[in-house]
Amino acid sequence: MKTSWRSASFVVGAAAVLALTTACGQETTSSGVGSQNVGATAAAGDYGSVGAGASASPSNGYGADGQQGAATQTTPAGKLAVTSNAELGKVLTDGAGLTLYRFDADTAEPPKSNCDGDCAKTWPPVPADDATAGAGIDKALLGEVTRTDGTKQLTIAGWPAYRYAKDTKAGDVAGQGVGGKWFALAPTGKKATLASLPGLSVKNDAKLGKIVVDKNGMTVYRFIKDVAWPDPISNCTGSCLEKWPAVAPVAANDTEGIEKKGLMGFTRPDGVKQMTVDCWPAYTFSGDTKPGDTNGQGVGGTWYVMSPDGKPIGAPKK
Repeated sequence: MKTSWRSASFVVGAAAVLALTTACGQETTSSGVGSQNVGATAAAGDYGSVGAGASASPSNGYGADGQQGAATQTTPAGKLAVTSNAELGKVLTDGAGLTLYRFDADTAEPPKSNCDGDCAKTWPPVPADDATAGAGIDKALLGEVTRTDGTKQLTIAGWPAYRYAKDTKAGDVAGQGVGGKWFALAPTGKKATLASLPGLSVKNDAKLGKIVVDKNGMTVYRFIKDVAWPDPISNCTGSCLEKWPAVAPVAANDTEGIEKKGLMGFTRPDGVKQMTVDCWPAYTFSGDTKPGDTNGQGVGGTWYVMSPDGKPIGAPKK
């Protein structure tokens, strides 16, 4: 897997941080990224046969009770896309929005599929022929591998790509964690996990549009009583900060889709280091219990979800 683009991104990000240090506050510091293991209960067998636990009648390879899944071994891949999943972060999908998976028993260097026969019925290989890279996907990571039957299978960073027969509609991730060997693909070819999220990134919320989320996928907020210029000032202190924890600083090159102007960290009078977007202090909400929650929106008429340019979404105009 090529790494030159990563090195270039780091250099550009570092330059961006230096250029912004005089805008407001102090230079940001990097932040560690956690991981989370979520997914379906492991089914019997290495490949999670859709017939597992069903009656003794033969499975047709598409799902229990003879129900055919949304994709087969010949369904074209189309234009690949990146979708946001509240539990897995960024997930790679095909042109129809179906989740793509990788198999731990396969290899990426060199690319090789070890899923044939009944396995390939439950996990249809994604054809390589018409696959193209959509937004947010490095086309250089797309490749192909010749299967034992002579067909060409799509690979992502060397990993053969599959669909899952029990995923029947766009957004389904029923294959995540099956058998402890099947995992949704991230756009990089790695296993999809919240650990693949940048320190700050953008999520499309059905009601609010584009919102900022942290490395764990938790919604980021703005307090309209704060000050941004000439220096960021947080007016959330004491018990307020317990309810609205400050977002820790992250490096500018560890963000995606966020306005770079005024993107940095500062040290509060209480010693807590906090991130800013457009110089506005950023927070999460203790009332949000899982990624994607926006329970803090409009609280007290002073707390609002933060947009990628630092604006408070839905706040009354002055």
